Amino acid sequence: MKTPTLLACAALLAATPALAQDFSAEKKARQGQFRIMAINLGILGGMAKGEVEYNAEEAQAAADTLVAVSMIQQGPHWPEGSDEMSIDGTRALPAIWDNFDDFLSKWEGFGTQAAAMAEVAGTGQEAIGPALGKVGGACKACHDDYRASDN
Repeated sequence: MKTPTLLACAALLAATPALAQDFSAEKKARQGQFRIMAINLGILGGMAKGEVEYNAEEAQAAADTLVAVSMIQQGPHWPEGSDEMSIDGTRALPAIWDNFDDFLSKWEGFGTQAAAMAEVAGTGQEAIGPALGKVGGACKACHDDYRASDN
């Protein structure tokens, strides 16, 4: 009686690693935060370039939104195994999990630059461009190491 039970348990345990994990919620959450970032960076970028009329309240709201997004705890959005080699629809490189502390440090760098943007966004169009360049640099620092290219 023990042998069939043991065999059944062993078969179940052996099959467990092969089960696919569903990281769709985590992937949607992190992609959603990046969409929010892109919309607000677009607002600020349009104002910096003069393509959109500068509006201090809208600029400040966009910058404040970037700060709010930067404060989202990232750990739960990035479970190991949710990289582009393991699931479809993401450009997250496996290197994220090899260097997770560095990855989180780069996210903190974005937060620092978003806060600097929030300090100046409402002060005038001329202040947006330099601050936006630093926010973009923080984004690029992470993308260079941890995001797969489009092609």
